[in-house]
Amino acid sequence: MLDFFTIFSKGGLVLWCFQGVSDSCTGPVNALIRSVLLQERGGNNSFTHEALTLKYKLDNQFELVFVVGFQKILTLTYVDKLIDDVHRLFRDKYRTEIQQQSALSLLNGTFDFQNDFLRLLREAEESSKIRAPTTMKKFEDSEKAKKPVRSMIETRGEKPKEKAKNSKKKGSKKEGSDGPLATSKAAPAEKSGLPVGPENGELSKEELIRRKREEFIQKHGRGLDKSSKSTKSDAPKEKGKKAPRVWELCGSANKEVLDYSTPTTNGTPEAALSEDINLIRGTGPGGQLQDLDCSSSDDEGAAPNSTKPSSTKGTLGGMFGMLKGLVGSKSLSREDMESVLDKMRDHLIAKNVAADIAVQLCDSVANKLEGKVMGTFSTVTSTVKQALQESLVQILQPQRRVDMLRDIMDAQRRRRPYVVTFCGVNGVGKSTNLAKISFWLLENGFSVLIAACDTFRAGAVEQLRTHTRRLTALHPPEKHGGRTMVQLFEKGYGKDAAGIAMEAIAFARNQGFDVVLVDTAGRMQDNAPLMTALAKLITVNTPDLVLFVGEALVGNEAVDQLVKFNRALADHSMAQTPRLIDGIVLTKFDTIDDKVGAAISMTYITSKPIVFVGTGQTYCDLRSLNAKAVVAALMKA
Repeated sequence: MLDFFTIFSKGGLVLWCFQGVSDSCTGPVNALIRSVLLQERGGNNSFTHEALTLKYKLDNQFELVFVVGFQKILTLTYVDKLIDDVHRLFRDKYRTEIQQQSALSLLNGTFDFQNDFLRLLREAEESSKIRAPTTMKKFEDSEKAKKPVRSMIETRGEKPKEKAKNSKKKGSKKEGSDGPLATSKAAPAEKSGLPVGPENGELSKEELIRRKREEFIQKHGRGLDKSSKSTKSDAPKEKGKKAPRVWELCGSANKEVLDYSTPTTNGTPEAALSEDINLIRGTGPGGQLQDLDCSSSDDEGAAPNSTKPSSTKGTLGGMFGMLKGLVGSKSLSREDMESVLDKMRDHLIAKNVAADIAVQLCDSVANKLEGKVMGTFSTVTSTVKQALQESLVQILQPQRRVDMLRDIMDAQRRRRPYVVTFCGVNGVGKSTNLAKISFWLLENGFSVLIAACDTFRAGAVEQLRTHTRRLTALHPPEKHGGRTMVQLFEKGYGKDAAGIAMEAIAFARNQGFDVVLVDTAGRMQDNAPLMTALAKLITVNTPDLVLFVGEALVGNEAVDQLVKFNRALADHSMAQTPRLIDGIVLTKFDTIDDKVGAAISMTYITSKPIVFVGTGQTYCDLRSLNAKAVVAALMKA
């Protein structure tokens, strides 16, 4: 049973709505718009909101969205067919009203679609009931049952190939007196090692294919061997040198090239091979990387076969071909975008975007552009590339923006410290980037208390102690009216991290510190005991901000880390609404050149912003993310 079905324009006007079990569809549809449509995450066509599953379809030609909602515990097999039928009928029935493209015409229009929808719903439900249940395949219907028993029997002590060779040698003498007809009939049976007779008609397709393959190899392989031997024997071997060598230091002025022969590799001149290698590597004449070629495969395949026409015909043909490629005469289809999207997907994976994320991004762009009419002077490649760039920029600018300075000032007015917890896997730079953020906060005039809650790793407390001493030297109390700006709260090793964090927050409240930065131990996302301890720390102390620290070097691993960290925080939390990751700190960004795909993967999978980017080893190497610059580096060939 459906909860609701609604049709609205991309401008936000609801054209028609069907209310089933649910009283209102406003909340789920608004969540779909915020989390999927506005965030360019439309590659899945399915969205889950609380207890509902929403399936949607975009009509890019008329700028319409079709959404159906039902309980996620139900398995409704007819939903996809229903949404396709409703989309087709509604578009054809109200084409004139929709094509006017004005909000006033849509508001004044009357879309009486209730009876048609109920008829389509009834037909879809009946078609799902009529469908015959799937039955298990019997053994008689399998491929194994079709194989004869003879083909599965092997003689001990003799391999099948050796048996075939022996039978062929024995039968070759007898075939000479039987004539060509007998030899042609007996050949297949001899090669397979089986006697000639009616039993061969029982052979399966695999046996026949194997026979044909062996015949082809024996027929053509020997011919190639003979031809290669003959070419080698026919080529005369040159003895001696073509010209006497003249060395540079012997006093002669002759500095000509010593070897006048054309160097070859496997019979092919090396000059031609070098050109082929350059084309394969994507390098041009000067060794520079060529631009990303997103032209269609049809154009590439047609170039070698085309003959050179006359100059007049070539000029006219090129001009009309250019106009044909530019003028937007039809709407885009998936077949038109397939070759371009394949190359875009491979390009994203090469730039360190996770493979699953790259596929979802390309599917989202395809859904966004399918049915859309191209511009007058635009090609498929430029249209797809522009849509992908817009989607990437939108992904890197999530719906929630983290402004730490504003939140810290708000906490100051409430007379409490602002608490930030850092978490992540081992070795990503949590302590180092915590010190960088501490320096940034000190530069903005806020006092910082560092809580050493990494009681597991040897040297973790000493590392923070060193950072605290360096930061105190940069911001001594004398410059701030005798006020201590940075201090370390430590309790040694082997203690409960959640208890240390609670004591540190109470100490900061009593001493008047503005910010508490909680450092935690690095842990792998699959370590259940450590993930339980992290969930306990976050649940008990309720920090204002939970930052996940991740490397920019990872690809597919970034998705796995973030998904499992969020899942562990949700599963091991004792609260009804568990606290998950709020933002991301991306470290080691200076080591990846233009392979910035980890930023896309992390933001896409969590819908959380990248708050800070670490770009070096000093305290000043901390940056905010520039979405357009990252996308420009990502799209660069």
